[in-house]
Amino acid sequence: MDAWEQANISLAMDWLRNRRSKGRVLNQGFLAELHRRMFSNTWRWAGNFRRTAKNIGIAPDQIPEAVVNLVTDTKYWIDHGTYPVDEIATRFHHRLVAIHPFPNGNGRHARLLTDLLLDLLGGSRFTWGSGNLNHDGDAKSRYLNALRAADGGSIAELVAFVRS
Repeated sequence: MDAWEQANISLAMDWLRNRRSKGRVLNQGFLAELHRRMFSNTWRWAGNFRRTAKNIGIAPDQIPEAVVNLVTDTKYWIDHGTYPVDEIATRFHHRLVAIHPFPNGNGRHARLLTDLLLDLLGGSRFTWGSGNLNHDGDAKSRYLNALRAADGGSIAELVAFVRS
């Protein structure tokens, strides 16, 4: 399954490189289309918001509005220089992961979308703990701990992790 998913993600990366409009990252349609491109050969429902409750994420009926609010807030942070670029991207990532809009693939999708946001803002892509976050291990454990700290209102650990 990992190889199959990676091949699908490679196709999404090709699509991203060939897109005409690089600046349209912050909208609900692009967010869903990127997920579809990343996982359409793996899951039939790819690109569609989840319709069932999970042990993480918000209620399914709240997802569309939460995504719109996230995009709107992120645009505001950018336009008003509310936070440094790394913190904007980290806060965006954290909120997207917390929403958990899709049944699966949320972490990989949110990390790629965050890196695209960094590209748009002229920042450098995150190193994401310099480890494999798709499998259990030290990097994934540190990542999850940093996300939990951000859930509790402390973003500093996640800001540090994404550049480690």
